Amino acid sequence: MLAEIVAPELELLIVAINPSVHSETAGHSFASRGNPFWRLLHASGLTPVQLRPEEERRLLEFKIGLTSGVQRATKTAAELTRAERFAGAKRVEELVKKLRPKTVALLGLTLYPVFFPLGKERGPGLKVARMGGSRLFVLPNPSGLNRAYPGFEKKMIWYRALAESMREVD
Repeated sequence: MLAEIVAPELELLIVAINPSVHSETAGHSFASRGNPFWRLLHASGLTPVQLRPEEERRLLEFKIGLTSGVQRATKTAAELTRAERFAGAKRVEELVKKLRPKTVALLGLTLYPVFFPLGKERGPGLKVARMGGSRLFVLPNPSGLNRAYPGFEKKMIWYRALAESMREVD
């Protein structure tokens, strides 16, 4: 199980679906070479430097936290049960209430209906809904398996939009 990277007074808490088997084996989040997560954070301006997976704890220097809804590693998120997803959402909601980050970013469009089953806001972007008082933003999953947002640039649009929305509230 990967350790959460969290602290009080975060500007941003990123919530992934769950870790990959590769990341769990490496002991670091988004450790797969094909996953552009760290490049997306840097190229969007969310981090001033491009971090490597083994530098993940440095996210706290930039007031960014990272957790997963489900902490069990799988080859694909499709292996997760509905019960695991909803239990993970409850755990993350409690974490958000405790830490009170300014913004929570759900990393993957499939996470929004897990947290807001009756919510009507679909797709990526800033949401009207809030989580524990925090602003809510939905990002496309950075995985190369994400067919709805293929390639770096299709994902980057939304990571830049998140960075811009965070500057607007500063």
